[in-house]
Amino acid sequence: MKYRQLNSKEILKSKRFDGSYHNADVNIFDSVITSHSSQALSYYCSEIFTSGRNKRVYTKAEFGDPFLSNSDASSLNPFNACKYSSKKYGYDESALLKGGMILTGRVGAIGQTVFVPKYWEKYRTQGSDNIIRIVVKPQFKKGFIYAYLVSKIGNLSFWKHATGGVQPFITDKMVGQLPIPDFSESFQQEVDNLVQEATRLREEAADMLTKAELLLKTEANLRELTSEDYDYFGPRNAERKVSCFSIKRKDITTTTINAFNLSERIRKTKDSIVCKTKSLREVLLGGDTFSTGSFPRVEVKEGFGVMLINQKDIFDNIVKGKYISKRGVKTDNLVEYGEVLIAGVGTLGESETFCRAIFANEDLVGQLVSGEFIRMKTNDEIPSGYLYAWLASDYGFRFLRNIQAGTKLCRPIPKLVLELPVPILGKETMLKIDSIVKEAHTKRYEANNCEHKAIRMVEQEIEKWTKH
Repeated sequence: MKYRQLNSKEILKSKRFDGSYHNADVNIFDSVITSHSSQALSYYCSEIFTSGRNKRVYTKAEFGDPFLSNSDASSLNPFNACKYSSKKYGYDESALLKGGMILTGRVGAIGQTVFVPKYWEKYRTQGSDNIIRIVVKPQFKKGFIYAYLVSKIGNLSFWKHATGGVQPFITDKMVGQLPIPDFSESFQQEVDNLVQEATRLREEAADMLTKAELLLKTEANLRELTSEDYDYFGPRNAERKVSCFSIKRKDITTTTINAFNLSERIRKTKDSIVCKTKSLREVLLGGDTFSTGSFPRVEVKEGFGVMLINQKDIFDNIVKGKYISKRGVKTDNLVEYGEVLIAGVGTLGESETFCRAIFANEDLVGQLVSGEFIRMKTNDEIPSGYLYAWLASDYGFRFLRNIQAGTKLCRPIPKLVLELPVPILGKETMLKIDSIVKEAHTKRYEANNCEHKAIRMVEQEIEKWTKH
């Protein structure tokens, strides 16, 4: 049990009576930060605000603008799983997210902080009212301020000011009161450069992955899918036709009788692929997928045991798993570079990561992932980066979603996974797509290294102060 004695003057000064404020974990750094801080965050900002709640009209991606929650904003591919707000009825200028903004959670995801890249602007990306926007004045280093806020000490500072019981929250005014430590101009510039470099690399990586998907579709003569090409669970307009069809008895197997799995829309979409294809079984090492398997999960302190990455963690920009004891865990099945992983358990909501693909880059090499992932290694038929580009495309994603089974938690039917069609292009084209995908993911790895270095620099400087 933690406790602390304080006098009434401290309570009156803070106007807070809750123990979570006066006995917060950040208090061990509090006196040090306060003594090295001349201004609060609001001094460095032109605005700290939320957009306010407006009418939300969600629609399909082709008719809307990306509408991000705080968890979407911090994810690896924010536009894959986010909702889309109607361009015609749901546009809100005050909700726009602009390059260089710092975002942090207002409710629930407190301390989850994101630096907005410039390329989001061209998609007219909007954010929910549960996101607090921090706009740093041009004369100050926004990258440095971001690095401090996202550091361990900055994160604890958010939680000190948070209030609320079941659903903790923090206000924009509270965020403005956070003390920002003073560092030399040269130090701030160095940290800022690292954060800006990380943002640039992530933007380049996003553009390259878009280029890889476009090249694949162009070479395979594939058009962009619309919502009429597949079945889904989510918002739909009144004009959408009801999918009714019949099939011959001989075409029904013991594998499934689920109408969703036998979708006529998906059948027609598969028939529209005019290039040569092979089944997924034919391009996988050993002709099959595999998983990590099950093992005991006894949580231990960070830095001990082995880090376990689950489906929620792996789609974040910076992957932060939980640490579990090595006892009973087989460490001979760790992730290898170039593996393709599929989120194998989830629900069918359009904003869910279920059936989304991940390419195992340098960040994931040697990591332990949960048994819920469907893992794949390619043989000599196609390179792994090319398989990722296909499974990460709208075609690959919809084909995977089409073969799910389950009620609350769904899983792809293993036999049908291996029957998925994979376009086979010229060797040079597939190698080119593979090269683009791998270079893009290496840039993401380098971006994470830059951000980690910036945060570590800030934390190490503050730790030096605590030793004096």
